[in-house]
Amino acid sequence: MADYKSDYLNSVLESYRMKHIEKLIEAYRTKRDEIKQFLNEQYGSKIYEPFNSGSYKKHTAINTKFDLDLVVPFKRNAFSTLEEMFEDVLEKLTEKYKDETTVKKQGVSIGLTFDEADEINIDIVPARETSQDSFLEHKDLNLHKTQNDGYLKTNIHAQIEHIKAKENERKFVRLLKIWKAYHQYKYKSFFIELLVIKAYEKSSPQGNLWEQFKTVLNYIIDNIQRESFTLKDPGNSNNDLALSLDSGEKSILVCRLQSMLAQIESNEKQIEFYLPLNEKFSESHKDENKTYGLKSSALVSTPPVSQRFG
Repeated sequence: MADYKSDYLNSVLESYRMKHIEKLIEAYRTKRDEIKQFLNEQYGSKIYEPFNSGSYKKHTAINTKFDLDLVVPFKRNAFSTLEEMFEDVLEKLTEKYKDETTVKKQGVSIGLTFDEADEINIDIVPARETSQDSFLEHKDLNLHKTQNDGYLKTNIHAQIEHIKAKENERKFVRLLKIWKAYHQYKYKSFFIELLVIKAYEKSSPQGNLWEQFKTVLNYIIDNIQRESFTLKDPGNSNNDLALSLDSGEKSILVCRLQSMLAQIESNEKQIEFYLPLNEKFSESHKDENKTYGLKSSALVSTPPVSQRFG
């Protein structure tokens, strides 16, 4: 007999695939390429060729909440400070697009939101090579941190390569991103990515999709609160993403995952509450009385507040 939970998770993943919004993605690409051309014209020999990054490049994006990321790698002698570099890019983008969008500072990036037929979100990441003429060989970059005028050393190419061949892990990254987006949790996508990759590597999941997902979640529950637990950035081993959550936040994450597993184990239909289909692109949207051959979720209920942990 087919496993309902595993079949359902496959349906969820299918409903959030980017292929369903190809026309919108093309509009995103067009706008990103326009910005790339503009920055190349503005900075010329001061930069290396801007390149794509982020969840879309890593194949972990979901079609309800995403943006396209463009990294602009500056040469070491282009600006005397990272802040000066960041502010100059911000000023130029603001002047160029002031009549089309609000340009805003973010953590290490500049966000542009274009309100066209559909909202288009592009993040520009100004970066500078760590030493003169080193980028083409080593790909190491320093980013400006806007919150504290500090910097973050990273290697975005290494981050992309870290997940490039991990097809199974990407499924679970997308499932947790769906879970966090629907329930409005604030975990960083990069944190989820590294968490899933480590959990999958350490627990070696077997079985169908649900059994593997459950194994990954149980590894996180059992290990994330350990003092020795780390999530090292493949682009900078000194950057530990496990430290992006304090002990209280880790405890809440564990409670949320435990509650989800307990509710689903007690009533498998609860999986529809925790990981809802994107109805716009699901089979149930085409036939309101069916969900991939199964009755719709009349038995699904919202867990009591005491079990939802925020």
